Amino acid sequence: MAAVHLYLLSFTFLYSAVLGENDRPIIGIITQEVSDEAFLRYGKTYIPDSYVKFLESSGSRVVPIRLNLSEDEYVHLFHSINGVLLPGGAVDLLNSSFARTAEIFYKLAIEATSSGNYFPIWGTCMGFQILTALTSGKDLLSKTSAENISLPLIFTDDASSSKMFHLAPPDLLLAASRERITANFHHYGITPKTFYANEKLSTFYRILSTNHDQDGVEFISTMEAREYPIYGVQWHPEVNRFQWQSDLAYPHSVNAIWISQYLANFFVNEARKNPNRFLNWKEEESALIYNFPLTYTANISGYEQVYFFD
Repeated sequence: MAAVHLYLLSFTFLYSAVLGENDRPIIGIITQEVSDEAFLRYGKTYIPDSYVKFLESSGSRVVPIRLNLSEDEYVHLFHSINGVLLPGGAVDLLNSSFARTAEIFYKLAIEATSSGNYFPIWGTCMGFQILTALTSGKDLLSKTSAENISLPLIFTDDASSSKMFHLAPPDLLLAASRERITANFHHYGITPKTFYANEKLSTFYRILSTNHDQDGVEFISTMEAREYPIYGVQWHPEVNRFQWQSDLAYPHSVNAIWISQYLANFFVNEARKNPNRFLNWKEEESALIYNFPLTYTANISGYEQVYFFD
């Protein structure tokens, strides 16, 4: 009960900080090209439902950002939504339709926030990696084998003063540092050595946590931009509540649920600070992900349900 009480207090504190601003946030999720043959019969691009539910659970609606639109269409969409989530997956960090689309929104977000229009971006796993490539202009990934394993976070000294964690209840941070509640599904990552050797990365972001892979290699697991509302996690907070395949390392303990909900609340509340709106309700309604059907995919993948497009 104490943990729940602290959670409610943290949520109230976070929400009160933005009370009176945007209470109908809409966040875009970039789709990615299908690479799994089992998915090809359903569509060419997709978004796992777990990312959608992750945002919806904290009071946001979702718009799919489809690939291969014109830059003008992306600019218009940017000025209609309140944040962007870059999901996990597997694409070329520099030369893919996903990377091109992410770069457009990344640059627009930097420009908007610099001009006083606060626009947040969240990257998970591949999304985290894409952020490092967008900032550095390079693919700086190293082999970090942390596939299908849950880990506790090793927090850095910067975590306590970070935007992401400085309001987190102490019991949550303690649990995250001791319990295996962060799910990892990656073969590559960014090492601290690579991070600090690249001036663009080290001056733009600060490291909030690290981990070690199955071979003992250290990798960055959580980071945030110093001057912008841009956040990245190499792990998957969305799976804790919304993915259930029993042979995959999806943590479902009370504290695993807590950290997932805390981070969803955090990012959606960041989006509440952005005032962007669609031109009218009809345009807004037609853009929402509710217009697209869900497909059950737990029998062919680790995702329970997936939205397919194109």
